[in-house]
Amino acid sequence: MNESSTPLFQQVADLIADAIVDGSLPEGERAPSTNELAEFHSINPATARKGLALLVDQDVLAKRRGVGMFVEHGARERILALRKEAFAASYLVPLVDEAAKLGMNRTQLKTLMDKVAESRGLYE
Repeated sequence: MNESSTPLFQQVADLIADAIVDGSLPEGERAPSTNELAEFHSINPATARKGLALLVDQDVLAKRRGVGMFVEHGARERILALRKEAFAASYLVPLVDEAAKLGMNRTQLKTLMDKVAESRGLYE
């Protein structure tokens, strides 16, 4: 786990979610257990459990009594939808608000965004 200001349990949830999104933890597969995560990352098992519980609450993981936690079908799409919502709230809303303060219209904002995206190699 890294030294960011993000709580460790959230880092655990993000780590598992990233693995689901990139396909290294496919739908239907068993997720790492609380103890496996705790041992591998040298964290308290309660912290790992709390991170996994976040994903259960989001219907990304499902508990199977006595067997473990498994990636739910549709989990990747749910994660992407949640991340897009968070992205819009954290970045797009402030961006549009600032553009409005600068007197920019929709066309000007889109042109500027396209220019920046191209300079970053997004449209190649």
